[in-house]
Formats: sequence, C-alpha cells, structure tokens
Amino acid sequence: MIPSIWLVEAATGAERPLVAGRGSHSSPRWSPDGRRLAYISTAEGGGPQLFVRWMDSGEAARVTGLPDSPNSISWSPDGRRIAYVMRVPDEGAKLGSAPRKPEGAEWGKPLEVIDKVTYRTDAGGYVKPGFDHLFIVDALGGAPRQLTSGAYHHNGPLDWTPDSRQILLSANRSENWQLEALDSEIYALDVASGSLRPLTDRNGPDAAPAVSPDGRGIAFLGFDDRGKSFEQTRLYVMDMGGGAPREVAPGLDRSIEQAEWTADGRGLIDGYEEDGGFKLSRLSLEGRAATLATGLVPSQLDRPYTGGAWSIARDNSIAFTSGDVHRPAELSVARGGNVRQLTRLNDLALSGKRLGEVREISVRAPDGAPIPSWIVLPPNYVEGTRVPTILEIHGGPYAAYGPVFATDYQLYAAAGYAVLYTNPGGSTGYGQAFADRIEKTYPGSNYGELMAAVDAAIAAGIADPNNLFVTGGSGGSVLTAWLVGKSNRFRAAATQKPVINWTTQVLMADNIPFSGKYWMGKMPWEDPQGYWARSPLSLVGNVRTPTLVVVGSDDYRTPVGEAEQYYAALKLRGVDTMLVKVPEASHGGIAARPSQSAAKAAAIIAWFDRYRTRTPAATTASTSGAAAAGER
Repeated sequence: MIPSIWLVEAATGAERPLVAGRGSHSSPRWSPDGRRLAYISTAEGGGPQLFVRWMDSGEAARVTGLPDSPNSISWSPDGRRIAYVMRVPDEGAKLGSAPRKPEGAEWGKPLEVIDKVTYRTDAGGYVKPGFDHLFIVDALGGAPRQLTSGAYHHNGPLDWTPDSRQILLSANRSENWQLEALDSEIYALDVASGSLRPLTDRNGPDAAPAVSPDGRGIAFLGFDDRGKSFEQTRLYVMDMGGGAPREVAPGLDRSIEQAEWTADGRGLIDGYEEDGGFKLSRLSLEGRAATLATGLVPSQLDRPYTGGAWSIARDNSIAFTSGDVHRPAELSVARGGNVRQLTRLNDLALSGKRLGEVREISVRAPDGAPIPSWIVLPPNYVEGTRVPTILEIHGGPYAAYGPVFATDYQLYAAAGYAVLYTNPGGSTGYGQAFADRIEKTYPGSNYGELMAAVDAAIAAGIADPNNLFVTGGSGGSVLTAWLVGKSNRFRAAATQKPVINWTTQVLMADNIPFSGKYWMGKMPWEDPQGYWARSPLSLVGNVRTPTLVVVGSDDYRTPVGEAEQYYAALKLRGVDTMLVKVPEASHGGIAARPSQSAAKAAAIIAWFDRYRTRTPAATTASTSGAAAAGER
C-alpha cells in the first residue's frame, strides 16, 4: 500500500484525494492560516522531500533537495518557515586504511567500523554514521539552515513559540548519552543565534514539548527514571523561562501518550489507554479530567491493540480514528460532547462477510486479581458447543489488547477456532500497580494468569480442553515458549518473533542500553543464573508440544538468532517444528504487508490444523486447571 493524502470535509464527510499518484506522500501539516499544506513526498523520484501545496490553486512546489528524509516537520506561527529534523551523515569511525589500489584492480568494499552502542535499529537496519539535527527552510523554498550541531541526536516533535523566535525540542546532550536509554531534556533553541537553552534537568525522559497559546508556559511528557521496567508517562507544565516543572493530574493513574493545549490555554487535551481502550480527556491545569471521546482505535489491523490517532482544531473540535470489534479504523469528529463518524471506508470490503462475535469473559488470577479477557467466537458458533480455542498473547509486554477489530482473529475464527485474548499483569491502561505485576519477574509471573484465562474459557463451555492452542508475537511469543515449557495442555503452538535467551537478546537487540538495565536489573555477567532462569530456552528440555517458529528476516528487535536458537533446540529434542521467515520484514513490520500478514496467519492455521482433533470434549464437562494436567 502506497501512502497518499486525502481531504475529508468535517461538515459533510465528503472525501477527495489531495496528494496521490506517483510516489508516497505522508506527514501533512497545515500552515497556521490554513491556506497551505506542507508534506513529505517522493513524487519526483529519489528520496523524500518537503513539499508545500497552495490550497486555493491546488499547485504544489518542492521546497527542499535533501540527501535524507526529513521528519517532525513544523510550521512557524508566522507561516514563513518550516522546521524539520534530518540526519546529517559523518564519516564514522576509522581504523587503519586499505592499501593503494593497483591500476585495473577491482577492490573490495571498504571495511565497516562500528563504534556506537546502538548500531542498528529494527526499522532501519544498520545505522549509517551521523546525527539527527534541526533545520529550518523558507516555506517558499531555498537553502535550508542547520540550527543544531555536535555529536548528539536532536528529536521532535518540535514546537515554536508564538513569536516564531524559538523552537522547542528534546535531546540528550550529555557525554554519556549512548548508555542513557531513558534520559533527555527539553531545550529552547533561539532561531536567530542557534543557541540552545536547557529547560529541564532531571533523571528521566522529557519530551514532546508544547508551547501554550500565550507563549508563557510549556507542557511536556516524561517521568522520573527509577530503574523500573515500565513507568507511566506523566504530564508536566512549567514556565517558558524555566524553573521547577509541576505535574498535572498526579492522581491520574494512567500513562499519557500525547497532549495538546486547548485554544484558550486553560487546559490540555490528552490521550491515554484505559481499561482495554483508548480515550481523550480534557485536563484542567488544576488536574480535573473530563472525557471528550472514547472508542479510539489504531490503524493496525492484524491484532487488537489499543491506541489511536487524533488532532485538535482551533475551535477545539477533535478528529480521531474510531472503530469497534467488527470495523477497522474510520475517521470521526468530536465537538461539544457530540461524535460523528465521517468515513465508512470498510463497509464495502466487509459487506456480505459474517464476522466472529467478541465476548468479554470473567477471569481471576490465582491471587484473585481480575484479568481482563475476551473471546472471539467462530462465525457459525452454535451456543453451548465446545470449539478448538487459540490463546493469543499480546506483545510488549507493556501494551494492551481491547475489543478492537483484528484480521488475525477473524481469520482464525473463520477457520473454526475461538480466540481467547487477555491483558495479563504488565498490561498498560490499568495503572502502575497492575503493570508492576511483572516487574523483574517476567515471564514467569504471567503463567498462572494466562492458564486461569484458559480455564475460564473452558468453564464457560466454549473452549474444548482437548483442542487448546497458543500463539503470540514478541512478548507474547516469550510467553508462548514459556507456557509450552511448563505445560503439555496445548496441542500445538506458534511462537512469533520470540525472545528465547535473555543473554543473547540483551546483547544483540537494537535496544542494548535498555534491556539489561531495566528489564533484567543486572547485566548477564552479573547474574547469569537469573538470566537463564527467565529464559524460555531453559525449559526447552520439557517441551513436547509441536511448535512453529515464525520471525521476520530483518528483525533487529528480537533478532532472527533468537528464533533460530529455539528452532534448532526443538529439532535436537525431536519436537515437531518448522521455521517460517517472513522476507524483508522487520519486527514491527512483520504484518505491514497485507499479503504477508495473511500468509502468516494461514501458516499458523495450517500448523494448528495438523494437530487438531475432531473429537471435542463433552459440553457438560467442567475440565479446569490441572485436570487435564500435563502441567509441571
């Protein structure tokens, strides 16, 4: 799918393509007066460039000729300039030199010398030498001007002061920045001189600065780094001149993902996960919260993650992505308590299709804590019958599922499976204490919660205890491998982009400064037994469950070697297994291409079908817990 930009009339819902055709087009940003649109496009071939479109005439002009892709574009309030962030290459590390090439010789490629802690990323592969810097360019075009320098990365989103004289950004400019995974400060950059002034100074990430409409205050997101695996992101405000930040709504036990000032500057619109959903609220500066919209959904299609995208207009109308269990994301507008859905992009594609019903199911952990859970039924489900059931586990592990449309689940359901999914301990949107249920104990601490969900689905008369299956991606694949190492209750499993060995994961993933320090609490050489005890590879000697292993061939978040280790171990153990690699797919992009997403789901269904029995348990059976046993 090639990105294009569409215009949807808020009053009527009328849709029309605005920037489409050759190339990809993304990141649209209105000029302050609404008469122009800046966006990033590859319309002229080559790399992405910054374009500006005049809305009255429909004419567009390329305003940059950049060697790399711009991002975080932001208009100055006077409409004269556009700021953006772009990587500036450098030569990188050098070590010796090749001998002089003889005449007519074909020399091999030069050595690659790496000296950075983070030297590859999941989305981008091996990182080219260079640093992200801030630029501005005249909105009519011309030579850009670089405003930051030094061997540091400077990050968006960017925001300007109302007088167009300063730009706010975040950066970590300490000498030890490479090893400080969760530290950054807010800076004010003077456009005329290029001087940087730090506005925050504490241990923790401060980011996403937003200037108040009157220019006197700043809102930003961050938290105090206490060395925990997960901290909820908090909202702060401070004076433009600096000083001690003040937390807004300290009693709101949720992690705030985005915040924008209201037009009157008396509060902020905030988006955050809550109880398996995503909502928008207006927070007053005194911390009072008022719900503005619920039912936001992300654009992801394969699994039912919570999330959503939204934007606020000058009249405080809010455009956002909305949906439900039977419909992917659409565009809606909220204003004054009223919500209108503007688009119906999926009606034709889903018309005539019978989708699986989604039900909430009551689950209690062994310690009595409620574990939010849902089950998707096959479209032809007959009430009171038992059906093969797949436990599908979300990744993260600090993330959350909800009653949201998911293509994988509907495909599984269409193949005759019920799909059980949960938000076990560590899931977000339920408060810090619920996330802390797995602090330095993951994955073992989730075992009882997940098996309790399976037992609840059996007790409800839906799940067939003779036909239980399990799968999950990323963090969910860690738990998949953990479950089959602890129990023989599942007839087959599919572990997708797994972590199998925490020692190799911590030292080879693209988040080297983070995982050992925050998730494990120590380095591998400091606690080798602790690392091994939390690694699914330590349990592979127990596994008898046929297990499919799936991974993207360009995965650098849970590197391919993790999946290959597990595949090799299962082969050596004589356990039925196959290795499926999704070509040219990163960790985050394993389901980005619809054809590959569907093919992956089909492979998992085929794997489960191999081991599915056609003799379901009696409907009246009350099989539960370790009754089918096989648990260790």
